[in-house]
Amino acid sequence: MLFAADYPFLDVFWTMILFFFWVAWIWVLVIIIGDLFRRHDTSGFVKALWLIFLILIPFLGVLIYLIANSTGMSERAAAQAEANKAQFDNYVQTVAAQQGTGTAGEIEKAKALLDSGAITQAEFDALKAKALT
Repeated sequence: MLFAADYPFLDVFWTMILFFFWVAWIWVLVIIIGDLFRRHDTSGFVKALWLIFLILIPFLGVLIYLIANSTGMSERAAAQAEANKAQFDNYVQTVAAQQGTGTAGEIEKAKALLDSGAITQAEFDALKAKALT
């Protein structure tokens, strides 16, 4: 019972192409549904109508949504990417600011005070001993 002889190479190739387009279509559908629920400029009723339309007539619904809302989708995606970048930059800045708060940071601050003449060597040694304990 040889299955390879029953399913020639071009049939395998055609099945792979169909599977690729099926996965791509599902990906586009998920992106559209995600964009639909992220929208703040439409009501819940309009979102429900779009969702029903996407479920009942999926291929036509996807094409119509892409044609009607392509500019809005790209603007919302760009705004989301910018917000994610700003959030990441803020996180990096707060983590970088916290790096100087450990023992080495305290000694470094005390050394800067010593170098500027704000404290004496004895005070620096006391701050250093306190930071190390």
